[in-house]
Amino acid sequence: MNRRIVARLVRLLLVGCCVAVVLVVVVQGGGLLLGAEQEAVLLPFVAVALATVGLGLVLPHIDRVVGRLTHHREVTAYSALAEAAARIRAGSLEQALPGLAQVLADGTGASRAVLWLAVEDRLVSAATQPPEDPGAEPVSVENLAVLLARPDTDHVVPVLDGTVLRAALAIGKPDGPITPEDQRLMQDVANGAGLLLRGVALNAELAERVRRADALAAELQASRQRLARAREVERRRLIMELSHATTDRLATLRAEVVAARTGLDDRPERAEAAQEALARARTGLDDLLDRFRVIARGVYPAVLRDQGPSGALDELATDLPRPVRLTGGLARRLAWEIESGIYYLAASAMQELAGRPADRELLVHLEHADGRVSVRIQDPVDPTNPEPVTATRLRTALADDVERFAALGGAVELTDGDVPDVPAAGGPAAAVQVRAWLPDRLEPLVESAVGEGAVTR
Repeated sequence: MNRRIVARLVRLLLVGCCVAVVLVVVVQGGGLLLGAEQEAVLLPFVAVALATVGLGLVLPHIDRVVGRLTHHREVTAYSALAEAAARIRAGSLEQALPGLAQVLADGTGASRAVLWLAVEDRLVSAATQPPEDPGAEPVSVENLAVLLARPDTDHVVPVLDGTVLRAALAIGKPDGPITPEDQRLMQDVANGAGLLLRGVALNAELAERVRRADALAAELQASRQRLARAREVERRRLIMELSHATTDRLATLRAEVVAARTGLDDRPERAEAAQEALARARTGLDDLLDRFRVIARGVYPAVLRDQGPSGALDELATDLPRPVRLTGGLARRLAWEIESGIYYLAASAMQELAGRPADRELLVHLEHADGRVSVRIQDPVDPTNPEPVTATRLRTALADDVERFAALGGAVELTDGDVPDVPAAGGPAAAVQVRAWLPDRLEPLVESAVGEGAVTR
């Protein structure tokens, strides 16, 4: 407070000296030059006019001199807003916000002043006096109550746009009390700078949304690449499956037909052998047709469209050499991407785990709850099986399905042995367990921020 009084006295003294110099120079100098008494009477009025105009030009320089001499800067809310407005018109928004923080610190005598902007649902520090390290990350808090609870904050004034919180002015004054003058100054700055801070907050919010949009675009591009890679892998797998299903069987079928024709051409009496060869060819042809049906159901299961994952998995289980117990189901029909994603992962795991005969059932459970669709597959320990499927082997077989789940926003977990929080439903211990889930909706979730009031500690 003493420093403020000294600063005012020094400022008054300098202003008086400047006015006195103008009066002396104009009146005395003009009197010597003009000489006539009639013209000399007008010189004091001319001197006052020049002093008035000149003070408007030199007052900023006087304030800087006073600040250097007394280390105190005499400011008001209105001069601060005028300075900030001038900086905004000059196109230097980066200087306007630190300028307001400096005004708060100088005008209230606070050791620390911070201007916080409302970005999404948080408050982020935009300007600090004294300035922070240029390389430091902006500090953010959840709300005004958390801001006021900080040890370096003693008073907070919100900047509201109607009922929406746009910014907050905060000061820390550990060496003195928060006076009514300090509160009025901060409130005047908040009221006057409301439009400015509203625009800045909206720009910051727009920048944050643009950043999030860029991140979502990058994630979308990555998802498209993963899906393209998964489609390519699936295409190669289908080609290999078709080649494996047809090459050997067609070669055997061709050999049987050639043998039958040869037998009929060379020796008519070998008709019985030719008939046997044709019978074997027919059996091979039936097996080939059955294999094609299995492949077709795996590529585009019609039951999945009609009855959903439960019906499609039940149909698949009937063709497997190992018994499968399928439980649970979906509460309702969902989007094709979700149902097909659950089906293809469960089908791949079932074909890998139940592709060979075994005594114990493979347990498959579908569940739809809490906005998620999940599948749990448990392979009970079979002492008679010398080479059980391990989690590592199964993870390799499900690599493409894991990619598909990641692209749809889900996750897949594979473990060896029992999972502590998922018992094997009273059955035997599990050698391998698969847990996978997808959201039951693919739409993004958008949250909005709500403005709050301010409290003084």
